[in-house]
Amino acid sequence: MSRRRIVLLTGCIATGSAFVWVSSQVASSAQGRMYSLADAPPAPVVIVPGARVRDGRPGAFLRGRLDVAVSLVRDGRARAVLVSGDAAGRSGNEITAMIAYLVDQGVDRDLIVADPYGLDTFDTAQRAVRTFGVREANIATQRFHLPRAVALCLRAGIDATGVVASGKARPMSQIRSHLREWVLSRPKAFLELRFPRDPAVSTPPDDTLAEILAVR
Repeated sequence: MSRRRIVLLTGCIATGSAFVWVSSQVASSAQGRMYSLADAPPAPVVIVPGARVRDGRPGAFLRGRLDVAVSLVRDGRARAVLVSGDAAGRSGNEITAMIAYLVDQGVDRDLIVADPYGLDTFDTAQRAVRTFGVREANIATQRFHLPRAVALCLRAGIDATGVVASGKARPMSQIRSHLREWVLSRPKAFLELRFPRDPAVSTPPDDTLAEILAVR
């Protein structure tokens, strides 16, 4: 094998090893805190992070997350739902789509609190604490995303557990999402966990969630 090929192969192995190590570091704090829907513990709030919408309706990933919230509320394992996403997202208004879906599935609108500035998972976690006063919650998302979501919630100060949502998306969507998670999102979270920043949008405290929990 030529020297050039050896150097290239060595570089690829080193890069791949670095991504694996970073990913494992992000996921390590979430160990023991991730559950199937059937085994999920109760929590006052279930957080639903935003995702792509299509023609004003939740896409496959987002539906899976919302279905977890519906089940937890119906079972009495959640007293409120915090939907957190981008109200001006490239695919559409995630918040409007999430609220409409939950209400259509029978969740009382008065139990839903909206954060239109959850622009990424880090912001969702930080704003849940800073703006809405969340201290304990389940967070519902797909298995590939869940370790990062739980880790960032813990870093924000939430006693968080994760609940696995279904991910019945098209194969190419699955591949893109997994690649983005490993190559972009987890390295970014690795830095955020060590050097936390302020959310992109800061707003005054909102007592809506506390008021819902106080009367239930």
